[in-house]
Amino acid sequence: MPSLYLETTIPSYLGARPSRDLIVAAHQQITHEWWAQAKVKFDLYISQAVLDEIILGDEEAAARRLDFIKDLPILPLTDNTKTLAGEYITKLRLPQKASLDAVHLACAVENELDYLLTWNCKHLAHGEIIQRLQVVNLSLGLPTPIILTPEELL
Repeated sequence: MPSLYLETTIPSYLGARPSRDLIVAAHQQITHEWWAQAKVKFDLYISQAVLDEIILGDEEAAARRLDFIKDLPILPLTDNTKTLAGEYITKLRLPQKASLDAVHLACAVENELDYLLTWNCKHLAHGEIIQRLQVVNLSLGLPTPIILTPEELL
C-alpha cells in the first residue's frame, strides 16, 4: 500500500468540534470522509512532531485528536531530519514560524513516504513551495512525496 504522512492539521480537523465557518466545516467533513476509507488504502504514519503539536491547547480537544492517531506508527525525528528541516527553511524560503512545517516535510522525505497529507496550504500544499522542494530534493538526491489535501485523495 502507498505510505502517507499525516501532518498535524489532519488529526486537528478530525478531532475538532464542527466549525461555523463554512469552508472550515467543509474541510472537516471532507477529512472525515477521507479518514473513513484511509486505513484500507494507505499505510499511515505520524511523527513525534505531530504528537507534540496535537497535545497542545484544550485537554478535551487534545484527547479527541490523540484518539484518532493512537494506533499509528510514530516516525522518529533524527538528527538528519532536523538538519534537513533546517535546510528546507532556508532553501524553500520559509519563515521561521514554519519550522515545524519544515520538520514534517523532512520527516516524510527522509522516510521516503509516498504522500504528505495536510490542510496547510500556506507552507506545505502550496504550488510554489512544492516546486522549490522538488528542485532542492533533486539536487540532494532525495525523493519528494506528493503533497496534497484530503479533498484531492477522495
